[in-house]
Amino acid sequence: MKSLKKLVVLSGAGMSAESGIATFRGSGGLWEGCKVEEVATPEAFHANPELVLNFYNARRENVLQAKPNLGHITLAQLEENFDVHIVTQNVDDLHERAGSTKVLHLHGELMKSRSTKDESLIFDIQGSELNLGDLCPLGSQLRPHIVWFGEAVPMINKASKLVANADVIVIVGTSMQVYPAAGLVNFVRPGVPIHLIDPNPPEFFMENLTIHAMGAVDGLKNLAEKLLNK
Repeated sequence: MKSLKKLVVLSGAGMSAESGIATFRGSGGLWEGCKVEEVATPEAFHANPELVLNFYNARRENVLQAKPNLGHITLAQLEENFDVHIVTQNVDDLHERAGSTKVLHLHGELMKSRSTKDESLIFDIQGSELNLGDLCPLGSQLRPHIVWFGEAVPMINKASKLVANADVIVIVGTSMQVYPAAGLVNFVRPGVPIHLIDPNPPEFFMENLTIHAMGAVDGLKNLAEKLLNK
């Protein structure tokens, strides 16, 4: 049987925005009114764990109410014709709920918690709440399974290997300006086609780059039709 081409998707907040999940720095966005250092750093969790937990509980409730959009579904359907790997900066589970089977979360997963004593102990969160007093089996407080500012991005090496072995790259919903995720494009092999889907494309120049100046849903539909008709 002929092996499928490896299609690696780099997705960001714009992918989930069309499902009603506010973007990180957008006008009126989720983080507006909350200073990053108050809710998204290890120091913040140490200083006021209840505030941090409540912040992520609200985010989790938002995700639970959201549904995958047609862009998410398009990527899941492409698995019929490609070996699709999604490397996402998003912490929601919309790719998985749409049916994608190979999703790597660079910045953690909102629907999971982990031990503050042993970070290898990771648990699914049932419902939307993770509260003060919720303990791991070792007796330590559980924290959101999120990569906070100032923390290492443990999945970046695995992501770079996926990009380095890709036959097609799709960038959708991200300006590719936040590191270390932005550095992933440096691992693309020469000659590999890159498709950038963004309604307001950033200045981004690479060999074999095709820009699709549209949102995630329309851009992915348009791209899927072109890829499948090749």
